[in-house]
Amino acid sequence: MRLMKHRKWFYIISLVVLIPSIISLAIWGLKPSIDFTGGSRLEIQGVTDLEAAKKFAESNGLSNISIQKIGENSISIRIKEIDEVKHKEVKDKIKNAFGEGAEEASFETVGPSISKEITQKAVWAIVIASLIIVLYIGYSFRKIPKPANSWEFGVAAVIALLHDTLIVLGVFSLLGHFRNVEVDPLFITALLTVIGFSVHDTIVIFDRVRENLIRNASDDFEETVDRSVIEMLPRTLNTSFLVWAILLILLLFGGTTIRYFVLALVIGIFSGTYSSILNAPPLLITWQNFKQKKTKR
Repeated sequence: MRLMKHRKWFYIISLVVLIPSIISLAIWGLKPSIDFTGGSRLEIQGVTDLEAAKKFAESNGLSNISIQKIGENSISIRIKEIDEVKHKEVKDKIKNAFGEGAEEASFETVGPSISKEITQKAVWAIVIASLIIVLYIGYSFRKIPKPANSWEFGVAAVIALLHDTLIVLGVFSLLGHFRNVEVDPLFITALLTVIGFSVHDTIVIFDRVRENLIRNASDDFEETVDRSVIEMLPRTLNTSFLVWAILLILLLFGGTTIRYFVLALVIGIFSGTYSSILNAPPLLITWQNFKQKKTKR
């Protein structure tokens, strides 16, 4: 079986998924939670009517209102930051507005300075993680035989990583626009987990490529990469399937508080498995072919 000869199709499949993700991010972006924007959030249990909840918020002089259904019988009302006096005033009116079965489930407020700090830390976490990956792979693969170069492995791994990150971000951009799904610090945790998982799988395959290049330096580069991928295919798929199966169970039967965290992991790990096998190794081959053509010229 020669997987790598079909690499153009693998690139096309990735583009088909990536293009809508990029367009969605460019047009709508992500819907950040109050952890990133600042504000207050009130969760009311025993209410399902979103229109009634909106009228309730407006009648109490609340602004920047964003309402989202949570689970079967709760709603979340995100508003501009309010103080404790206003919070108590709103809380006391819940039962009169929605009936005896309605009550406040939770209330939280995040100030603008805290939200700005959280946003900066989230961005830096992703940037630093990507930089460490490139440096680690560049150093670990420094003794790889020609024609390959250690930094090419690092760049290919990061491109695969960006592929997975953009897909997860694109899906949540669409969910944010059509379902009012917000991204919070837990989402950043999921994103970093996806990055780690994706890079781990990629490095395992790249390590086998390196071993085969050292063992059979005279072999054709594409054949060596193809053989390496086939050798590691069962291990990679088995590991990913077990993780994905557990996450799918959590997604179906876990609580609402971790639902979108788990969904991000499910999407990211599925994408990461695909990119580790069918994007990163083909990129090495494409890169080497480009170098050879450039040398001949």
